Amino acid sequence: MSGGGIFGVGTSALLAYQRALQVTGHNIANVGTEGYSRQQLQLGTSQPLNSGFGSLGTGVTTTGVRRVVDQFVEARLGMNLSGAGYERTYAEFAGRLDTLLADPNSGLAPALSQFFAALEDVATDPTSTAARQQLISQAQSLTDRFAQLEGRIEDQRSIANGRISGTVDEINQLATSIAQLNREIVEARGRSGGRDPNDLLDRRDELIRDLSSLTSVKTLEQSDGSVNIYIGRGQALVVGFEQTRLFAQAMGADPGRLDIGFRNGSATVIATEFMTGGELGALLDLRDTLFDPASNGLGRIAVSLVDSFNEQHAAGMDLRGLAGGAFFERPDPRVYANLGNVASGIPDLAISDVGALEASDYQLRFDGDNWVLRRLADGERLATLAPGDSLDFDGLSLDLSGVSGAQRGDSFLLRPLQVAGDLSVRITDPRAVAAALPVRAEAAAQNTGAASLREISIVDPAAADLRNPIDIEFTGGQFVVGGTSFSPDPSGDTTIELNGWRTVIRGTPAEGDRFEVRDNAGGVGDNRGALALAGLARQRTLAGGTTSLSEGYAELVADVGVKTRRASINAEVQGRMLADARAQRENISGVNLDEEAANLLRFQQAYQASAQVIAVAGSMFDTLLAAVRR
Repeated sequence: MSGGGIFGVGTSALLAYQRALQVTGHNIANVGTEGYSRQQLQLGTSQPLNSGFGSLGTGVTTTGVRRVVDQFVEARLGMNLSGAGYERTYAEFAGRLDTLLADPNSGLAPALSQFFAALEDVATDPTSTAARQQLISQAQSLTDRFAQLEGRIEDQRSIANGRISGTVDEINQLATSIAQLNREIVEARGRSGGRDPNDLLDRRDELIRDLSSLTSVKTLEQSDGSVNIYIGRGQALVVGFEQTRLFAQAMGADPGRLDIGFRNGSATVIATEFMTGGELGALLDLRDTLFDPASNGLGRIAVSLVDSFNEQHAAGMDLRGLAGGAFFERPDPRVYANLGNVASGIPDLAISDVGALEASDYQLRFDGDNWVLRRLADGERLATLAPGDSLDFDGLSLDLSGVSGAQRGDSFLLRPLQVAGDLSVRITDPRAVAAALPVRAEAAAQNTGAASLREISIVDPAAADLRNPIDIEFTGGQFVVGGTSFSPDPSGDTTIELNGWRTVIRGTPAEGDRFEVRDNAGGVGDNRGALALAGLARQRTLAGGTTSLSEGYAELVADVGVKTRRASINAEVQGRMLADARAQRENISGVNLDEEAANLLRFQQAYQASAQVIAVAGSMFDTLLAAVRR
């Protein structure tokens, strides 16, 4: 009997449905296997047999086992995995930072309130040693609070660095496995005549999905069945059987900032800017959008407090009759040279105007001819400077005269505000608190006019003749001080500045009226210095004179809070999108036990029917043999 006879038809059907049952059983067995894609046996009719009265069917043949996968759905799932990994990681760290800064007990706000309350106590009783000691104690608590907050921010930065290193190691492990599977898939296709090894493809796709949660991934399938993997903004990770091994280490100016790099021959290539999406993208972005702004915002408040307080304190007089010195101490702005710099020396950076400070770091980069200064908070290019130039910008003073021999690509990182963790209190003796002012002013008792002294303030505490006695006399329609005349201001407030002090006379004086400015030696009950210091709590010293210290901290907390809320919402939305993408893939590629059970029953019946066909064919063959024997 020919292969096209009934026996051949039954045999082909028996083999086909045996394989169909095997595929169905394989699907059922892997219903719980993560990343498994259900498979379908593809059947087709065998080549028909031509006869004198037409073509006869010769049975069924198996053309292959198809893996039920929609590549567009797979790509969408990968993008959502990357997005969900990014938003989840960002929201995690933002939530921690928000909790830290906004805490009503451990945040900066209560420490500021307690410090200025202690100042009010000194102003109430300037001769009290206990009140002065309490002020020093609260000042130390305040500097400790700054250090604690900065330390907690640095802790989060360190945790993020550890996660970056761990994530890079995980990416390398996944890349190694994908490259190995590429090899196995290509070899399996070669052995099977170009047919896909479905289970190996599932394993590779699952690894790619794992990789997608760590960083954004693009794939490009090759004709031999291998897949090239590109991550971030197009950095090749796996090409055929080869992978690019990444590493994380400090390679720039900031020793605490990890970069992502790889080796290209003997050269090291920094690829940080190409890493986007997924957990790694979030960990890298956290530094620029969350940690650095928070640290710089905290540092700006610290610098404003220290410098304005020191300036006012230096203008006062302590219980010993001495000029008040610096109350706090802070470190100078930090400048870091890039590890690969050829230039010798570093730029000189100083704070020149506290009110104009921006909460940002800066990059200074040599382009071969000039230095380019860029603000990192918003990426704005601020200036181009020739070698040796100097510049005032954003409340800072920059001098390049100490830098020489620069070559193209040399750079410096300017960090003027990373100081909050290193503040200290210089005053340890309660008597050294300058609660008074070194001079006093009053109108002479015999004055007959309506003018009065409104205030006196110190503008230059270092002036040599600050405490010299001075008489201000109104004569001939002028205020005369020594040989200097001041015309009355038509507004009624006349400002007179001399010998390092400034006073305001309000009202209309009479001819011969006199005002006296004298040394305040022995003025232990004077609280004007303490009142001026306490007034700094309300004085707008930040953002060009528009924001007070407490308002500046509130803005910092609000900024982190907004970022946290946005990240939380984005993580929730991205989570729903990921769940939808997973469900869509499951609907297409997942194993449905009800469907497989129906297939199992259907293929079992087909198998039994095919066996019956063979049995009938055998009976026919036996009948034919018996007829021939007769």
